[in-house]
Amino acid sequence: MSGTRYKSKTAATWIALLGGSVGLHRFYLFGWRDGWGWLFPWPSLVGLVGVLRMRTLGMDDQLAWLLIPWLGLALAVAMGMAIAYGLTPDERWDARFNPGGGHQPMNALTVLGVALSLIIGAAILMATIAFTAQRYFEYQALQEPTPASMAHP
Repeated sequence: MSGTRYKSKTAATWIALLGGSVGLHRFYLFGWRDGWGWLFPWPSLVGLVGVLRMRTLGMDDQLAWLLIPWLGLALAVAMGMAIAYGLTPDERWDARFNPGGGHQPMNALTVLGVALSLIIGAAILMATIAFTAQRYFEYQALQEPTPASMAHP
């Protein structure tokens, strides 16, 4: 499962922080044949398509409203994975990824990676929720009839 190569908890945390939205942390831990790793880039790409649509077509593009939150969710999940990796107890980490030995205790870089993931992940998740809610309520406001439109059929 883990192969013979040593898997650093610090490296896994930082890889998830910097490239987790495209699955790099999964490839580091489980290799290039990991199916979950190959699924990670798709929500990010869908969200990027939404960002490009909104930049090109403007704020009124409703398809972009549906696509952009996928990027935020992919980034938030990657930050969550970085936090989970960094906070995994050393014994449990080594039992799962380094069964042959090779222990590296948690260090300041791991703690920094977890802290940054928490800050960035929380900000991204809040922004995604706010963006989605704002677009939803704007859409609802467009659907409601106004008193002026009700008076003249």
